[in-house]
Amino acid sequence: MTARQVPAFTLAQYRPRRARYCCAIFVINEGRKLLGQLERMAPLAEVVDLVVADGGSTDGSTTEAELAPRGVTALLTKTGPGKLSAQMRMAFAWALDQGYEGVITIDGNGKDDTSAVPAFARALDDGYDHLQGSRFVPGGQAIRTPLARYLGIRLLHAPLISLAAGRRYTDTTNGFRAYSARFLADPRVAPFRDVFAAYELHYYLAIRAARLGFRVAELPVTRTYPASGPTPTKIHGLRGNLFVLRTLLAACAGRFDPPDTEAGA
Repeated sequence: MTARQVPAFTLAQYRPRRARYCCAIFVINEGRKLLGQLERMAPLAEVVDLVVADGGSTDGSTTEAELAPRGVTALLTKTGPGKLSAQMRMAFAWALDQGYEGVITIDGNGKDDTSAVPAFARALDDGYDHLQGSRFVPGGQAIRTPLARYLGIRLLHAPLISLAAGRRYTDTTNGFRAYSARFLADPRVAPFRDVFAAYELHYYLAIRAARLGFRVAELPVTRTYPASGPTPTKIHGLRGNLFVLRTLLAACAGRFDPPDTEAGA
């Protein structure tokens, strides 16, 4: 088995593991958006362990003084290279090493209604392996979604990933998800590779889970964009969107599949 490739990171643990699942909150310089989200999530610390997976924030929002009183179990701070997918590899590797049976993922920018977290935990309890949050299934809500983003998801991103996966997805850019430990640890999935640095892992895991026959489902979630001000996003301009498109096409073409594996369960 190939050794895991995980970016260097530091760990600050504020409380011991208490739950079957952890909720990894991905951030970089989210400021008050993160802290407000953590305050809303505080009751969930009785259901899942809250883990902040930081890409290297410098705004003071991820200090122990801010996180520990808000119910956070641990802070992982990436010091090695890479962006979101590197943060994901960091969080997943740590979670598996800690013995968590699954990981719920969510962005830390305050856009998501975190009250859906227990539903993801219950679905993991029921044996699902890849859970995709969706604004576009019954019970979900897309509030003030920018038109260009809405059209990109509905007309391009979700159809392409659905075609590659062999099953229908409706909201494939949404980072509100959950993964079972058995899925993340499966050598046919092999998520711990340096090829996953930016947005590749989000797209790859959705495709790979369905193609390998893991139990996959979409759960309703609500995502709200602000009524005014800039759209919260890490993707900017033509160059950023072209990079996302190239990554999407590569994932759909199977270019991130591990070598010497079969796509059947």
